[in-house]
Amino acid sequence: MKTIKILLFFICTASFIPSCTEGFEELNTRPDVLTADAVDASLIGQAFAQSQWTGMHGLHWRFQISQSLFSDLYSQYFATTAANFDSDRYTEVGRWIDLAWQSFYGQAAPQIKFVEDLSASEGLTVENAIAKIWKVQAYHRQTDYWGPIIYSQYGNGETSVAYDSQEEIYTSFFQTLGEAITTLESNRGANAFGSNDQIYGGDADKWLTFANSLRLRLALRVKYVSPGLAQSEAEKSVASGVMESNADNAFVATTQNSMNPYSTITNWGEFRMSATMESILKGYDDPRLAAYFNPAASGDTDGDGNPYEGLRNGQPKVDKVPALNSDNSDMNTRWLPSGENPPIKVMTAAEVFFLRAEGALEGWNMGGDAQALYESGITTSMGEIAGADASAYVTSSATPAAADASSPPVSDVPIAFGGSSETQLEQIITQKWIALYPDGWEAYSEKRRTGYPKTYPLIASDNPTVGVDQQMRRMTFVDSEFSNNGAAVTAAEALLSGSDDNATKLWWDKK
Repeated sequence: MKTIKILLFFICTASFIPSCTEGFEELNTRPDVLTADAVDASLIGQAFAQSQWTGMHGLHWRFQISQSLFSDLYSQYFATTAANFDSDRYTEVGRWIDLAWQSFYGQAAPQIKFVEDLSASEGLTVENAIAKIWKVQAYHRQTDYWGPIIYSQYGNGETSVAYDSQEEIYTSFFQTLGEAITTLESNRGANAFGSNDQIYGGDADKWLTFANSLRLRLALRVKYVSPGLAQSEAEKSVASGVMESNADNAFVATTQNSMNPYSTITNWGEFRMSATMESILKGYDDPRLAAYFNPAASGDTDGDGNPYEGLRNGQPKVDKVPALNSDNSDMNTRWLPSGENPPIKVMTAAEVFFLRAEGALEGWNMGGDAQALYESGITTSMGEIAGADASAYVTSSATPAAADASSPPVSDVPIAFGGSSETQLEQIITQKWIALYPDGWEAYSEKRRTGYPKTYPLIASDNPTVGVDQQMRRMTFVDSEFSNNGAAVTAAEALLSGSDDNATKLWWDKK
C-alpha cells in the first residue's frame, strides 16, 4: 500500500494536476518517512519541475498561508484588509503556520529528496548537483522561518525524526553548495533536466552562477554571527562567478496549470500596499511604484497629489472596513487575475549587487567598491522595469515621505550613497528591499538580520511577546509536530536561544 501511495503522489505532482496534489495529505504516508525506492526513474525531470514550483509554495492557498499572511506582512510590503486576518497584528495563527509546515514537508521535501536520491543512485552527476542546489534554496527559507527544522534526517524512515540546529543546517548549506559548485565547474556546458527545468531550461552554467549567488546570499546572512565564515564564503562566491545581469535572473516559469499564486489571491481582496512602501517609494519618486502597484480605486485619498496609497500594518479588526480595499493600492495589474501570470521570483542580479555592496562595505573583496556596486544594484533593478531610468535616481537626495498626516517619513536616508557606514548599510538594504519585491520571504529575513528598512510601528499588536515597534523574530514549532513527532520537536526547543515564541531570535540574528 505504501508503494502505491508514493507512486500516486509522484504521478500526480509530475503532471501538475492541482486537484490531485491538493489531496496529498489524505493519500500519502507521513512525509518524514517517505522513501522513493519504488518510483520509476523516468519521472525525475518532471519531479524536479514540480519541486521548483512547490519549493516556492506555488499553489495559491499554500502560498497564502506560508508567505502572504506572514512574511509579506512582516517585511511590510503589504497590510491586510480582511477583518479576520490577525497575523497582521502579530498573531501567529496556529492552523495557518501548521499548514505552512505541512505544505513544505508534504509537497516540496519529498520531491526534492526523490530527485536528489535518484540522481545519485543513477550516476547523474550534474542533475544531482543541481538538485542539491535547489534543496538548499528551498530549505533555507524554512530554517529562516523556524530556526531548527527537520533537515539532515528527513526521509530516514524512522517514526521520530530529529531536528537540526540552524547553525548545523547553515554549515551543511555551505558544504553542499561548495560540492555542487565544484561539480558544475567541472561540467561547464552541460545540460540537465532539459525543458523540465522551469528556471534555466537545464543550463548547468546558469545553475553554477545561481549556486554562487545563493552562497553569497547565505554568507551575508551569517555576517553578524560568524563574520569570518561570511567573508570566506562570500569571497569564494564572487571569485567563482555570480549574477551580473538580468539575463542571469532566476524565476520559476508559470503556466495555466502552475500559476503565480498572486494571480489568484489578489482576486480575494484581502491585502493592499503598506504605508511603509508608500513612504519610501513616493518619497524617492521611484519609477518602480507604478510597476509594482495600481493607483487606489478611490484615487488620491490623502490629498498629496499622488493616487498610490498605502495602509498602516496592524489595523484593529473593527477598522478593517470594505473601503480599505478601494482606498489603498492593489498590486500592479500584471499580478492580478487579468494580468500576465508573471514567473515566480527566486533571485535576481540586482539582489546580488546589493549583497556585494554590503560585503564591500565590510572591506571584503567583492570585485568593486560599495558605491559602484550599490548603484549597479539600483540600475539592474530598474532594468527589470520597462522605461525605468536610474541615471538621475542614483544621485538623488530624495528621502522617504510622510504616508499621511499621522504617519511621518519612515526614515531620512537619501538615495545618493554616502554618510556613515551604518547609513550606507541602511541605503543598501532599503534599495535591496525595493528590488526584492514581491519576495516577502527574503525581505523579511533581511529586515530581521539588519533592522532595515526602517518601517512603521504597527497600529496594534495582539502578541504579548512582540510589541508594535518590534519584529516577529521567528515562527513557533507547529502543533502537528508535537502530536506526531513529539520527542524530536521537544528536543528541538533546547536548540533555540530562548523560549519557543515569536520574540526569540534565530541563530544568525545577532546584530
